[in-house]
Amino acid sequence: MAASMSLNIFLAMLFSLLLSVQEITCHADYKAALTKSLLYFEAQRSGKLPFNQRVHWRGDSGLHDGSDAKIDLVGGYYDSGDNVKFGFPMAFTVTMLAWSAVDFKYQLKANMELQHTLEAIRWGTDYLLKAHTEPYVLYGEVGDGSSDHACWMRPEDMTTPRTTFRIDAQHPGSDLAAETSAALAAASVAFTGIDSRYANLLLTHSKQLFDFAMKYQGQYQNSIPVAGQFYSSSGFQDELLWAAAWLHRATGNPTYLNYLNSMAGNGGTRSEFSWDDKYVGAQVLISKLVLEGKVGYTGTWAQCKSQAEQFICSCAQKGNSNVRRTPGGLLWFQPWNNLQYVSSAAFIASAYSKYLSPHNSTIQCQSGVLSANDLTTFVKSQVDYILGSNPKQMSYMVGVGTNYPKEVHHRGASIVSIKASPAPVECKEGFTKWFNRNEPNPNMLDGAIVGGPDENDGYTDSRSNFQHAEPATVTIAPIVGVFANLA
Repeated sequence: MAASMSLNIFLAMLFSLLLSVQEITCHADYKAALTKSLLYFEAQRSGKLPFNQRVHWRGDSGLHDGSDAKIDLVGGYYDSGDNVKFGFPMAFTVTMLAWSAVDFKYQLKANMELQHTLEAIRWGTDYLLKAHTEPYVLYGEVGDGSSDHACWMRPEDMTTPRTTFRIDAQHPGSDLAAETSAALAAASVAFTGIDSRYANLLLTHSKQLFDFAMKYQGQYQNSIPVAGQFYSSSGFQDELLWAAAWLHRATGNPTYLNYLNSMAGNGGTRSEFSWDDKYVGAQVLISKLVLEGKVGYTGTWAQCKSQAEQFICSCAQKGNSNVRRTPGGLLWFQPWNNLQYVSSAAFIASAYSKYLSPHNSTIQCQSGVLSANDLTTFVKSQVDYILGSNPKQMSYMVGVGTNYPKEVHHRGASIVSIKASPAPVECKEGFTKWFNRNEPNPNMLDGAIVGGPDENDGYTDSRSNFQHAEPATVTIAPIVGVFANLA
């Protein structure tokens, strides 16, 4: 009997130990994913690389950007697997990195990644400040997508046109101006108390850009048609609300609150939160004000909170119009770069969980109640899928785990590093020698999250599979805060 009890105690202790090891392993995965997600942004840098650059296979590029307009537009980020600087998604990227730094500051600091996050934000905001040359002038693109996509070249070798495109009073773009305003306002909050002078500079430009967006209204692709071929905006009212919400958070100025109160109810319940559709983001920031008692739970404010929560309910499969899921449990929004929408939804749920917790509040969905812990459980289900808990047992984040995409659709990563082979790789030569090779990329694009599997959890690891195999800054930026919160 004693021997049997001892064995049972031993087995119980062993099981407990195994659970602890499993928990530590998961914790380590989130921490590793956080670290690598920030490395990814260093691989996407354009311009003169800094002395502390950690992605060593990259080199300087785009050093004459802006020269056709006689201005300095060196710097910023390439948006995905190509060598174009699109201002619209770049601004959203910066906004989401900044939101991570604002809401998950202490988690980032605890994981020793706050400084890297601020560096990633500043690499983007320094460029956005350069692009805003006058109160009513904003440069929204460098490079041309069509000519760039006709070549497969390292950014260091680019011979494609680096034409600049802008919006101004005669050629407006409220969506682009307002998203850039949101990015700079959010970044100003992130830098407050760290670099106050820089935070104030960001806020000055943010206010000017919001004024620009309001005064001269129109969709930016009508002024920059070449951008619309790749990042066409569906409208600009969402960006105006998004910018106003961030400016209110940065300043506390009731003018922005009054604008939100007059316009915020127009968005309705949304089916996604993305680089194009910011309504959910604005609704969540308003919901935070409601939960904190800074605005009343009436009228527009109550409407926005309800709309934000309906979106979250549909993602968590407790709504009346739930987001589709793959058989393996991944949210399925659309065929092209689905993980961008998943990562953004995961961020929204993470932020909302943080807002609910201090008030012991819950969300009342059509099919049940969601607590802050329920939201975290939902977020983990999506993140764990991305990191390998899926039918293919494949991590969709490069460098995490052992089975991850090796043929990522990315020019710089797929061609031998200029550090290893300085001879230029010409436009078409890149296709014949590198794109068409059925071999792993020579350079590790750590932290890149590809577009993800199809609606049946299938994935083909091939550079030509651009809908699923191409990573983008708009995918990784929202998930930085998610990883920090889970690590």
